[in-house]
Amino acid sequence: MKVAFVVQRYGPEVVGGAELHCRWIAEHVAERHEVTVLTTTAIDYLSWQNVLPAGETRVNGVRVLRFPVARERRIESFDPIANQVCFFEHSDEEEQRWLPEHGPVTPALVEHLREQQHNYDAIVFFSYRYWTSYFGLQVAPHKSLLVPTAEHDRVLYLRIFRDFFRLPAAIVFNTKEEKDLIERVTGNRDLPGEVVGTGIERPAAVPVDEVAPRLDLLGDYFVYVGRIEPEKGCAVMIDHFLRWQREARSTATLALFGRSTMSFSENAHVRLMGVVPDGEKLAAIARARALVMPSRHESLSMVVLESWMMGRPVLVNGDCEVLRGQVLRANGGLYYRRYDEFAAAMDLLMGERSLADRLGAQGQEYFQAHYAWERVMEKYERLLARAAAGRPR
Repeated sequence: MKVAFVVQRYGPEVVGGAELHCRWIAEHVAERHEVTVLTTTAIDYLSWQNVLPAGETRVNGVRVLRFPVARERRIESFDPIANQVCFFEHSDEEEQRWLPEHGPVTPALVEHLREQQHNYDAIVFFSYRYWTSYFGLQVAPHKSLLVPTAEHDRVLYLRIFRDFFRLPAAIVFNTKEEKDLIERVTGNRDLPGEVVGTGIERPAAVPVDEVAPRLDLLGDYFVYVGRIEPEKGCAVMIDHFLRWQREARSTATLALFGRSTMSFSENAHVRLMGVVPDGEKLAAIARARALVMPSRHESLSMVVLESWMMGRPVLVNGDCEVLRGQVLRANGGLYYRRYDEFAAAMDLLMGERSLADRLGAQGQEYFQAHYAWERVMEKYERLLARAAAGRPR
């Protein structure tokens, strides 16, 4: 089978999120099928600046075709229209203006799909909210799969997306909560598709015994992994942690792994670790008391899955339906909504080591049952066959 993946950014330069999700799935599908990834030459989703060369290349053995972005995002034109459609009454025309401002506008990619659609048996689109998915999926919806990576935010409620979710042959949902959310927004409880999610790539070397002295992570510590920014709940998480640390007189550390776009004061108890190799990151998780995930908007937290893969519990923001649902189904951690709940959870994780270990073990069992690569790819094979068998409407 010849399969195309369409995603807004692609490659090892892009860390985390839907783009990493797409890369892992594409590489595993490529073990059985002929895969081509169609993407842009951009790395930064805030500017869509053309950085990588256009044309054909290979990433981990997978064929990649990159197309230039026709217009970069400009804050002075994007912010006003984004605020208008997200927070105020607005027209359909304003939503149509928002889409190219959001980007990435890549006409050559869509033109390639129009000209070459007959050469692909199935087409998989990642992330519903981008220009490439919105217009690309309309080329051959009968043989297209959509991996929406939808979150509970205002963009999902834009009118331009109501009929969009009815177009593909099937939708690849990340969680039951995402499926319920999209069905509720579209008013259609019969959207075709399955809850699939993703597996997690584990490096050959995970230096658990070496990571503590190497990263100077001695004693008890908690980890956060991802973009370090207020939108991810990081500012509130740091405030909560420092308040708890003072009140409990704890010597524990909060170690933040990832790129930071916010300013905060590092001290002995809150440390910015930056971006480290995947093996070291997983080793640091394996030695932590727990992973903290404070985001309110997630379609699937891959770092929560990484924590469970390494047998460690998670502490998540209970205002996020997806995270709360994952934790409850797995019985692999705790959730909080307010500071007092956060502090109580931290006290439990620090004071009851056997409880933390048991929650981590239960999370690991859940991960193996639902997110092992064999299980994930079994579902993808079924959905790809469905798309390939689709007929034009």
